[in-house]
Amino acid sequence: MPIGVALLLGLSFFLGLAFEDFFARVSQRRPGGVRTFPLLALAGGMLYLIDTAHVIAFTAGLLVFGGWLVAYYGTHLAEQDETGETSVSLIVPLFNVLAYVLGAVALALPPWIAVTMTVTAVLLLTGRTWLHDLAGRIDMQEIITAGQFLILTGIVLPLLPNEPVTTLTSITPRHAWLALVVVSTFSYVSYLAQRYWAAAAGGLWMAALGGLYSSTATTVVLARQAQADPAVRRHAQAGITLATAIMYIRILAITGIFNLPLAQHLALPMIALSLAGFAICALQYWVFGKSADRPQGEVKLKTSGNPLELGAAAIFAVLFILVSLLSTWASKEFGATGIYSLAAIVGISDIDPFVLNLAQGGLPGVSGATLVAAILIAASSNNILKALYAAFFAGGRATAASAAALVLLAAAGVAIGFAIAW
Repeated sequence: MPIGVALLLGLSFFLGLAFEDFFARVSQRRPGGVRTFPLLALAGGMLYLIDTAHVIAFTAGLLVFGGWLVAYYGTHLAEQDETGETSVSLIVPLFNVLAYVLGAVALALPPWIAVTMTVTAVLLLTGRTWLHDLAGRIDMQEIITAGQFLILTGIVLPLLPNEPVTTLTSITPRHAWLALVVVSTFSYVSYLAQRYWAAAAGGLWMAALGGLYSSTATTVVLARQAQADPAVRRHAQAGITLATAIMYIRILAITGIFNLPLAQHLALPMIALSLAGFAICALQYWVFGKSADRPQGEVKLKTSGNPLELGAAAIFAVLFILVSLLSTWASKEFGATGIYSLAAIVGISDIDPFVLNLAQGGLPGVSGATLVAAILIAASSNNILKALYAAFFAGGRATAASAAALVLLAAAGVAIGFAIAW
């Protein structure tokens, strides 16, 4: 109890201090502050302790206090301060009620709830200008995008069955949609960073975030820019390699979310390949590609389209189920050879459904070494595709070094995979 009372007083004083500081610029006095809020919190806490079972006294006190706030604001609502704003706003009674409720929360619930509630309220109060500026910068399309993310995660996912719908695969509809949610989350974070973080719109930051979103799409964009503008070739070549280095980390992270033991087996080769990609990127950017007699530009990446479109989500889900069925069939008919062959084939498209299918147990009974080798082969196959894109869209010479680096990483990945499997 003493700890709860101390927490109550400390948090209510902190809340009152932030409240008074925020409204210090206006001449009219608002109800609340460093004296009022601790008293309100004490009153709320004591009334709660009178009847902890039915909280009748606490509820009665809240009703009386609410009635006083209504009467007060009925009197002062029309007043204006020197800035022309109304003398009162909804935030003021809300903070007063929060101070009153804080007393009961600090005494009845775990301390982290009271601390979280208070800190969040203070941040929302003091961040008014920043939050209003943010709301002004975000257009309606971004709100729709966030709504689509909530649909994918909060509506569709809980409604899907968690039992296999066919004996051809052990993957359930919820597994498939959960895989979609995880991949979409990685892509959405990259999308937001590229759109609202100025540094992410160009240079190697752009390439790194592109690898988090789609290393294949990033390779195509950078190869085209390298062909169109020789001044950006150093950035473009290093960026292509960097995007692939980030891809290895992304695959490892996604695998770890669903299958930590598999990720542990996969960690060493993936990190090694990623470090090799980082090293090659550094050489391309700071050593081999640097020219003292020619000014270098900076590559720019146009913000990618919305990664959460429901049409794209449906396509991913269908691909995931299809890959799961093909993986099960290839494993039964051809064993490990069939899995490796399928891994090489899916590498020329989207490897995420294949990797996630393996991570979620889509091939029961298959050894971890075989799964690791299959993922490495799929990533290597995708690297070969990106090397072809880099050579084709840049006309060969502009990004030849990056294409060669991708082929080298692909060969290393295949060699490591077979070494692990055998």
